[in-house]
Amino acid sequence: MLASLVDGLSEADLEALCCDWPLWARPRQLPPPGDWTTWLILGGRGSGKTRAGAEWVRAQATGDRPVSPIALVGETMAEVRAIMIEGESGLLRIHPRADRPRLMGGKLIWPNGVEGIILSASDPDRFRGPQFAAAWADEVAKWPDAQAAWDMLQFGLRLGTRPRQVATTTPRPGKFLRRLMADSQTATVRMRTDENKANLAPGFLSAIVARYRGTVLGRQELEGELIEDRPDALWTRAMLEAARLADPGPLERIIVAVDPPVTGTARADACGIVVAGLRGDVAVVLADRTVQGVPPLAWARRVVASFESFAADAVVAEVNQGGDLVASVIGQVDANVPVKPVRANRGKWLRAEPVAALYAQGRVKHLAGLAELEDEMCGFGADGLVGGRSPDRVDALVWALTELLLGQGRPRVRQV
Repeated sequence: MLASLVDGLSEADLEALCCDWPLWARPRQLPPPGDWTTWLILGGRGSGKTRAGAEWVRAQATGDRPVSPIALVGETMAEVRAIMIEGESGLLRIHPRADRPRLMGGKLIWPNGVEGIILSASDPDRFRGPQFAAAWADEVAKWPDAQAAWDMLQFGLRLGTRPRQVATTTPRPGKFLRRLMADSQTATVRMRTDENKANLAPGFLSAIVARYRGTVLGRQELEGELIEDRPDALWTRAMLEAARLADPGPLERIIVAVDPPVTGTARADACGIVVAGLRGDVAVVLADRTVQGVPPLAWARRVVASFESFAADAVVAEVNQGGDLVASVIGQVDANVPVKPVRANRGKWLRAEPVAALYAQGRVKHLAGLAELEDEMCGFGADGLVGGRSPDRVDALVWALTELLLGQGRPRVRQV
């Protein structure tokens, strides 16, 4: 049906169809609603962020009310030409022939007279003097002096009734990107690599995406996430990357650790549930089964299910808040599950310090699938909180590793 419709189109109609960006674009590749000044697109590799930026520029240059001039800014002049203009998703590739601009020296000239000015972020002084009605800034997170170049661009963005800009980048940690995201005039959109799988080689998805999925590098380069360390955190991303382990091997003892919430409402703290095992003098964190906003019997069922699926030896549960209630509610689900109560006599930070030291010694390893736990670990500061909330996953982790490596008891060897 579709093939017959396409066969009946003239060459001009077919070209118009292929260049109808709103028809082909994913929703996040289209400008967001609202009165923003900066549209920030944080995208993984191959996610389509360059195409989104180029199409936005095309709309500014060839729409019903074209604006000019438009700043085209990359890390270097060569990158502007190679990626933003001449690249696979660049400006010269996406226009219908009648609207296609011409590259003339340091400018891109559209048939209607609109000008695109090529600028290098590596030379912020060249921003002094020119003024613009719109701008596209590419890979801003890797500009050498991003804040200086961005500031100079803002001073020049002063023509027309509503100067706007789009910034496209794979995220990298840094003050500049944090400030840009925090700006009330910034609309931030995140795009993952696999959202654009229809336009990517299958080999790239099966080899590269599969290899790095779930790692810090993969979350940054493929998921478009901004991954940063908290300056006062006990754990760093580098420390956790060094703890990666593909296969836990035979384990001598397996523990399910529980940090129960005081209440079971939707706004209550999560019930931290972490499973870890012992192999010699090394502990392996196997799973994070944390759950939030459920009544006691629901999280107790999750604890028992984790105990059974990992053939664990015991459940270690903090009882500061619930006392005998914790063991009682787990017993209602399965009275045969052994529950060892533990009580916190020191603050969260002090309890976590010796466990963090075990990571520094290389005595703790992590299996895949622990991203939320690892985010909480790297966001856990000296105030004992993570973003103002209780670190329930970290608490459970600390109890598990304390029991395995700082406690006693190493029974039989099993394969998980």
